[in-house]
Amino acid sequence: MNSNGKKTIKFLGATVVAMFFFSFALVPLYNVFCEVTGINGKIFQSDNSDEYMTVEGRDVSVQFISSNNENMPWVFSPSKEVMGVVTGKYYNANFYVKNTTNKIMTAQAVPSIAPSNAAAHLKKLECFCFEQQELAPGEEALLPVKFLISNELPKTIKNVILSYTIFDITDYNQEKLAHHDVQMEKN
Repeated sequence: MNSNGKKTIKFLGATVVAMFFFSFALVPLYNVFCEVTGINGKIFQSDNSDEYMTVEGRDVSVQFISSNNENMPWVFSPSKEVMGVVTGKYYNANFYVKNTTNKIMTAQAVPSIAPSNAAAHLKKLECFCFEQQELAPGEEALLPVKFLISNELPKTIKNVILSYTIFDITDYNQEKLAHHDVQMEKN
């Protein structure tokens, strides 16, 4: 290797070492630069930031409505028709159902929210509408809804209507097959 090659290698080695030490010096240099120029490139949490974190909710009325699809013989009603709530907090509501027939039935509830622009602000943590409900003859149950209305609900909305329609989704073909199998076993 000639002397120019050795000089180049020494220069490159010194450059690598200098870059290594410079990378450690960057953070303090950045802090000094920010202080001198007045540019606040760093983010600090304010001492009173908790005041801004807890946005106070406002009072809203929630009305619960239940209805049965035309072929649904169950009793279905909200435990409370109207509930006063504060936005930003979770609440529990229940709907009462009773199978008034002499057969096992399966139902599915379909929700509706009015006014429609309130739907984006209603959050359900738990709802009986998420699952099918199967009740034996004469069986009754309380079906829960755990919900929250967000603080971003438009100020013009003071009343939210949460309506459920319950539908009979019993598989009657399966029921006839089971009944036929029972008859065959008896014979």
